[in-house]
Amino acid sequence: MNFFERVYEAVKQIPKGKVATYGQIALAAGSPRASRQVGYALHVNPQPYVIPCHRVVNRYGRLAPAFAFGGQEVQAQLLREEGVEVKVGEEYTVDLSKYVYQGNFNIGE
Repeated sequence: MNFFERVYEAVKQIPKGKVATYGQIALAAGSPRASRQVGYALHVNPQPYVIPCHRVVNRYGRLAPAFAFGGQEVQAQLLREEGVEVKVGEEYTVDLSKYVYQGNFNIGE
């Protein structure tokens, strides 16, 4: 399984109503310093309705400024539909203390 496949496998495990950070996904995929590569993998997500990349935010809880499937407002709306509160101001943010996924990612080989 290559890095992108491991990223997609991890992202599929984030439950509805939760988010994970790029760093969490990089760690789960076996490359803890590859947060930017996680972002790129999600930008080219081959199955956007199967791989819920809208559930991935940065380490501060900020949504992606160039969310690949329609921008921050689309990402915010998808999260809101799952019960995640998104604050809108200078930045679109999610409260990580409330919504970050605390479970384990199980990535196959």
